[in-house]
Amino acid sequence: MTNTRPIDSYRHNGLRKLLIRSIREKGILDENVLTAMEKVPRHFFFDSSFLEYAYEDKPFPIGAGQTISQPYTVAYQTELLRIEKGDRVLEIGTGSGYQACILAEMGARVFTIERQKTLFDKTSKFLITLGYNTIKTFYGDGYKGLKAFAPYDKMIVTAAAPYIPDILLDQLRVGGILVIPVGESDTQIMTTIIKTSVISFDKKEHGAFRFVPMLCDRAKEK
Repeated sequence: MTNTRPIDSYRHNGLRKLLIRSIREKGILDENVLTAMEKVPRHFFFDSSFLEYAYEDKPFPIGAGQTISQPYTVAYQTELLRIEKGDRVLEIGTGSGYQACILAEMGARVFTIERQKTLFDKTSKFLITLGYNTIKTFYGDGYKGLKAFAPYDKMIVTAAAPYIPDILLDQLRVGGILVIPVGESDTQIMTTIIKTSVISFDKKEHGAFRFVPMLCDRAKEK
């Protein structure tokens, strides 16, 4: 991740098209998701020393013990959200900002929380550099959500949660969708929760994935 807007070359465009094709072949059918992912250059979120890895369908470390998720995983979670233009979306785990940019490209109003201070500072500035001024970034504990802007139409958690926090469900509107990987082992179960009433929910599981842990409380400043 650089401090100035990187270059998006014809070669990068070609590699991105190949990546999108492979994701489609793996079963992602939502063309709005695929179009958004083709618009957002993934190599922008990599240090220049690792650009050759940007268009592999693999996760990659970004510092502070975090990763930029595998593109297929990003597409899968985003497809489960059923994003509609104007949706208010809360993202737990800003990370590099890549997922937030995909959501913004789909027309969502994105609110995103990051608990690692160094990563929060870096990504918040970088998103502005890229022109994503509408993405609202916050430093804080994702387990607490972001009550000030609730209720949300959709929520996405980009880290492994040992359980589904009730406070997030409280901040989801009736009819809203939460997408969250749940589990304390090496792999987690991708789970969707649809809020069917103030007190009732429809839960579905969608297979095993692997994420870094979702941790409580704010990180230290250093």
